Amino acid sequence: MASRKPPPQERESDDYSYEVLDLAEYARRHHGWNRVFGHPSGPMVEKYSGATQIVMGGVAGWCAGFLLQKVGKLTATAVGGGFLLLHIASRSGYVQIDRKRVEKDVNKAKRQIKKRADKAAPEINSVIEEATEFIRQNIGISSGFVGGFLLGLAS
Repeated sequence: MASRKPPPQERESDDYSYEVLDLAEYARRHHGWNRVFGHPSGPMVEKYSGATQIVMGGVAGWCAGFLLQKVGKLTATAVGGGFLLLHIASRSGYVQIDRKRVEKDVNKAKRQIKKRADKAAPEINSVIEEATEFIRQNIGISSGFVGGFLLGLAS
């Protein structure tokens, strides 16, 4: 015996029922979302102890400092070596340097840099304020980063 479904009744009103989803409650119930969006009461690092924050910042700072040291040495070697080779070539007569033109170009570059720096001052101040606020809120990880960065530069 086959059963028949009654025909769907058309709704006479435009009142549709919607399910309201509270995202904050959903994230609390499903712990995986906390990893993506952080702890609901603040930054994700707040759930770690002070010592853990300092160690995390220290390791990140050491890596950054060590990398900067290596890149800095490579850059200094390349720039210094280039100037040395250019000076030797100039003294040997292979290269003629127009000193007045160099001085004119350097002064022009100085003026352009000063002009651009004056325009960028308000933007730089807002970035500095944001960085200062971040450091205040995350003092443990920030102090660890600075210590690790200095150790990375020294190693």
